[in-house]
Amino acid sequence: MGSERPFEIQRIDHVVLRVQDLQRALAFYCDVLGCTVARERPTLGMIHLHAGSSMIDLISVDGALGSRGGPAAGAQGRNLEHLCLRIEPFDEEALRTHLQEHGVAVDGQVRSNLGAEGDGLSLYLRDPDGNAVELKGPTSPCCG
Repeated sequence: MGSERPFEIQRIDHVVLRVQDLQRALAFYCDVLGCTVARERPTLGMIHLHAGSSMIDLISVDGALGSRGGPAAGAQGRNLEHLCLRIEPFDEEALRTHLQEHGVAVDGQVRSNLGAEGDGLSLYLRDPDGNAVELKGPTSPCCG
């Protein structure tokens, strides 16, 4: 069977998203979702964002790093299936109101999904590049 693995996964450290418009994506992830800028690297076409204890890196599809990934994501292709952000509190009404104020549509109804901490309520939306984002609340007594 081989030797024992010399490490254990602790959490997702960061996710890198290729985006068509860096400033539009920055506004979405900061203004709508509450991320904050950790570092900007203009020569790479990259912005690092704090997302709780993890990071989301945005890279421009036409930048030094992003251009290596081919065409931009769109209706027929994605950068990833979805990104899940653990949020607290999970108040459906407040979330819907906030997203509506920012012109962001919710995909479907709130439902229970399994996450790193167990089952809990979540909802889905799309970022400006069409990437799905799941906003997931804490483990719920109704769901876990």
